Amino acid sequence: MPIAVQLPKGQTLGPPDAPVKLLLSEWSSLARLRTGQMGALAGEFVEGKLNLEGRMRDVMATVAGLLPANPVLSDNGWWHNVLGRARTMGLHTLKKDASQVQFHYDVSDDFYALWLDPRRVYSCAYYRDEAMSLAEAQDAKLDHICRKLILQPGERFLDIGAGWGALLLWAAEHYGVDATGITLSKNQHAHVQRLIEKKGLQSRVRVELLDYRHMDESRPFDKISSVGMLEHVGQANLERYFNKVLSLLMPGGLALNHGITAGGADNRQLGAGMGDFIEKYIFPGGELVHVSRLLEHMARAGLEVVDAENLRPHYARTLWEWSDALEAQLGTAHEVLAADGGDERAEKTLRAYRLYLAGSAMSFEKGWLALHQVLATRPSDSPSAYPFRRDYMYL
Repeated sequence: MPIAVQLPKGQTLGPPDAPVKLLLSEWSSLARLRTGQMGALAGEFVEGKLNLEGRMRDVMATVAGLLPANPVLSDNGWWHNVLGRARTMGLHTLKKDASQVQFHYDVSDDFYALWLDPRRVYSCAYYRDEAMSLAEAQDAKLDHICRKLILQPGERFLDIGAGWGALLLWAAEHYGVDATGITLSKNQHAHVQRLIEKKGLQSRVRVELLDYRHMDESRPFDKISSVGMLEHVGQANLERYFNKVLSLLMPGGLALNHGITAGGADNRQLGAGMGDFIEKYIFPGGELVHVSRLLEHMARAGLEVVDAENLRPHYARTLWEWSDALEAQLGTAHEVLAADGGDERAEKTLRAYRLYLAGSAMSFEKGWLALHQVLATRPSDSPSAYPFRRDYMYL
């Protein structure tokens, strides 16, 4: 896609009617553009050192054309990926994990409400029918998970990383389970507490501000879900994490992990690229692994994988829905963010999220990232809850 570039002294290169225009204030940005240093340019955009004109969909199509190599086939990726073990362990202490989660999820509830669905489901939707709206597809995703887990009335259900409570409440209201959710986000915890009280579900739904490592193992759960949590665990901690899931799960019970996976088997941290942009502005401490490594970690922990589904195209559509919704109300979004952190911080946050949502949408479209739902059971001498046929999970 053609691009126009306005140089620091005002001269414009490229077609005047190009759908994307890049306005530079420093000459160094031109060198980064020529060498495909998209992550560095993204940081300069957030810091206000350059500006963009054009639809984010067009911007991302242009970015894809400027990359020097396919991120999946090279060591360059769009996410802070496979790090050395020593650094990884240092990124995921109890204290750091709490602060990193709060950095992202406690930006502003009102800001997220502008572009998420009414239930504030901040994970990949499931477009069971292509005509579905985002809200309908998110409801379908919640039900898809509950059906995969074969939730039954009275079962003890744990949601690790409960977000704004959508799955926790859906499972309780539609499947009659006794539901427990945990989160490290103070804003989300308070929001879910309010919803539980509003719905009068205090007797069988609860949410705790708690790290998964501190969960009591003395009363295992029948079913466990983890949605959008894997990305925060850290590669070096994955076996420990799944060992904890195993300990929290009844023998024969089912656990479902829904999380982003790397598109390439050997993607590494991008260095000066988009990985550093994500690390600095969006998800500090975030890491991905390829689905093959995910399955290996689950197996090493003693879980038996019984089903895996890739929802990559669904996440591309979800992210574009979020991106379009944010782009449609940038002024309101700035006001909401400024109310909490002032104009300068609001502008940086808004610019970062505009790139993050659109860039992620493109990455899922291209197959540079994937989204896998992996269903597993804790092996037992008694029969597993998992049936002989997988069509039970589809309407």
